[in-house]
Amino acid sequence: MTDITWGKWISSKRFGYQSSRPSSRSEYTRDYDRIIFMSAFRRLQNKTQVFPLPGNVFVHNRLTHSLEVASVGRSLGSDIGLTLASKYKDQLTDDEHDFYKYQLAGVISSACLAHDVGNPAFGHSGEKAISHFFEQNEDLTINGTHLRTLFTEHEWRDITNFEGNANAFRILTRQFKGKLSGGQNLMLVTLASILKYPCASIMMDSRIAHKKKYGYFLSDKSAFAEVIAGFEMGDIENTTRHPFVYLVEAADDICYRIIDLEDAHRIGILSYELVEKLILDVIRELNGDVTRTQEIIAKIDDHNEAISFLRARCINALIQSACAEFMKAEEAIFSGTYTSTLLDQVQLNCSALKSIQDISIAKIYNHPSVIEVELAGYNVMAELLKVFVIATLTAQPTALQKKALMLIPLQYNQTKDQVSHYEKVMGVLDFVSGMTDGYATELYRKVKGIDIPSHIG
Repeated sequence: MTDITWGKWISSKRFGYQSSRPSSRSEYTRDYDRIIFMSAFRRLQNKTQVFPLPGNVFVHNRLTHSLEVASVGRSLGSDIGLTLASKYKDQLTDDEHDFYKYQLAGVISSACLAHDVGNPAFGHSGEKAISHFFEQNEDLTINGTHLRTLFTEHEWRDITNFEGNANAFRILTRQFKGKLSGGQNLMLVTLASILKYPCASIMMDSRIAHKKKYGYFLSDKSAFAEVIAGFEMGDIENTTRHPFVYLVEAADDICYRIIDLEDAHRIGILSYELVEKLILDVIRELNGDVTRTQEIIAKIDDHNEAISFLRARCINALIQSACAEFMKAEEAIFSGTYTSTLLDQVQLNCSALKSIQDISIAKIYNHPSVIEVELAGYNVMAELLKVFVIATLTAQPTALQKKALMLIPLQYNQTKDQVSHYEKVMGVLDFVSGMTDGYATELYRKVKGIDIPSHIG
């Protein structure tokens, strides 16, 4: 039996600070405020979650998704925190006990709030589009040599497998030009809680759950090392997940699994009858009798309101089930040997969740409107990267390329700095990945000459 000492997973240190800061509720909850006021977070308002923004019909964007994940994460953190505080009351110090009883909920909520800040425009297709550009242009000639030859193997892995998770870590920890050091200076425990894939791109392994993707870029290796040094997560070559990651992951999984259904119903992709049945089946399998729930929705004439009620009941049931699974797998999660996700384990005993997953893949994620966004993302991203990457890497840029470089904000423009080709390209990716759907599309139309910019005085 593993010696369970949950106090070791807490740190009162902030990233970028040399000295410890007092462990108090305000220090942990301040992270939430820092994140919510970030420009990168606010831009999520105009980034696609799944469906294109359809005007006067509400569907979720990255911002509303993140806020809802943070809400679910707070509930998961509160339930698990209270359980651990009670179970280990005699083993935890007073500060550790107070952390789990009062502050874990805030840590998980803050990490959930930040989990998508690194995602580019056009949903997950934006990530794929960035990767695709470099894969398709490895033989592009720049300065008399092929693009691929300008990068090491590790650097090439980073840019041909662009990863939103790694980009989130970068945004939260990076000192960009002209900015303060330490990025957002978040608590180490908050940063550790978003490291869903605690490895480098060159160490990815599809056979291992926490290495299917990667969590930090090569240029942010020192920041990653600083974060994991605050906990017993192994070394930089073999790092395990922080236990709190599983709660952040569960909050995200719960939200997109259920709320994507709600959006699909709202815009007419899925019928009310189908969505009602799917959600009721989940509640029934997890909680048993649904007679009272059916009586309530029978009194609601507005179908959107009925689905909202069912969604709330379903999310509550999934939160309770995920918490039960966390405590059931406590030893494996604590020791870093847990190889599943909380929701996947819940799904083993809930076939209705598998039905939702199958229908979502068939009817939501492959709906024509979603595919159209993906195709648009590929074209827009490819053109913008072609303009800015080539201009950035060209040793003697043309007059037109110099003009293009002037569009890159100072904090991301490294063309005049004595840095590697990789660092210059990462600056371009910082710029392009930060764009909203609308801004990326507008800039694309302007550089292509489709729209002619006009000055508004």
